[in-house]
Amino acid sequence: MKTTGELYRIQEGIASKAVIEDKLTLEELKLIAGADQAFFYDSKNDTEDKDRQEKIISAVVVLEYPSMKFIDYSYSVMPVDFPYIPGLLSFREAPAIINAFNALKNKNKPDLLVIDGCGINHPRFAGLATHVGVTLNIATIGVAKNLLCGNGEVPTEEGEECVIKYKNIEIGYYLKSKKGCKPIIVAPGHKVSLETSLRLIKNCIHKHKLPEPTRIAHLYANKIKKVFHN
Repeated sequence: MKTTGELYRIQEGIASKAVIEDKLTLEELKLIAGADQAFFYDSKNDTEDKDRQEKIISAVVVLEYPSMKFIDYSYSVMPVDFPYIPGLLSFREAPAIINAFNALKNKNKPDLLVIDGCGINHPRFAGLATHVGVTLNIATIGVAKNLLCGNGEVPTEEGEECVIKYKNIEIGYYLKSKKGCKPIIVAPGHKVSLETSLRLIKNCIHKHKLPEPTRIAHLYANKIKKVFHN
C-alpha cells in the first residue's frame, strides 16, 4: 500500500482538477443517480474470522429528475483491499462505485451522481464525491451524515441551511432536511457549484431525511447484501 503522504498527494492532485462551478443547469438535468455502499464478510466458507474476506457492495440507482421516478440500477461487489481510515475513504470505496456506475446501460447514464459521502468538505478538498466525479468526469454532489472538517452554525428549523467553512473557504452546507432529524451535510463534488448542490438536494428531499437518490441506493445496497450474505 502507498504511504499516507503519497495518498495525500493523490488527493491534492484530484482536488486540483475539481471544478466547483455549474457545468449543467437544473433545467438540463434529466437523469440523476445515487450511490451508496454496504459491507459484509464472505460467510460461504468455514474459514476463521481472521481469514474472512471483507467485501463492499456499491449500488447505483438512476432516477428521473425532478419526478424521482425509478429508471435503472446497477451494482458491483468487490473485495475490500484498503483499511478504514477517516479522510482516505475514497481509496476504500471509490473503485466499487466506479465499477457500478460503468455497469449502467449507456442509455441510462445519468447527468449527475449523488454520493453518500463528502465532496470538497474534506481536509484536502477531495472527498469521495470529488474523487469519483473527477475520475468519471461527471457532475457529483456529496451528502454526508457527519462533519469531517470545518465548522458552521447548526440549523434548527426544517428547511434551514447554514454554510460550513474550512480554512476560511465555503465548502458546503448543513441542511435541516426534516424536523426531528440531525442535519445532513451537502457539498459539491465536481462540476457543480455550492449553491446548485444545495438547491438540487433540497429538490430531492421528499418524505425522508435523505435525498431520494442516496436513500434508494441505500435500500438497494442492503437488498443486494442480503443475497450475498445469506
